[in-house]
Amino acid sequence: MSMNRQYQPPQSSNFHSRLSTEPSTIKPRQMSHLHSQLAQLQANLSDMESLLRVTAVQAEYIKRLGGLHGSLFLAAGRVFERDALLERSPAKQDQEAGGADLSR
Repeated sequence: MSMNRQYQPPQSSNFHSRLSTEPSTIKPRQMSHLHSQLAQLQANLSDMESLLRVTAVQAEYIKRLGGLHGSLFLAAGRVFERDALLERSPAKQDQEAGGADLSR
């Protein structure tokens, strides 16, 4: 064995894989990939636009629903307060009437 021989890496059996990295094929491949990404971006933006329109309509409905919900809470509070006052009133009237009878 001679030490003067230089090392040569084994040659690839697939010559076509080497061609795909040549500068003449890189740019068209990159442009093709960029074009497909741009098409996907446009599709996503179109979907997002339609979803935003639906969201805007739903936000108006949620606003109205919140107002109705608040109105129901206020009405329920008034009903419970009135019922509580009516329950206390007869008891107070009886106590006052009883106290009035004692003072006579």
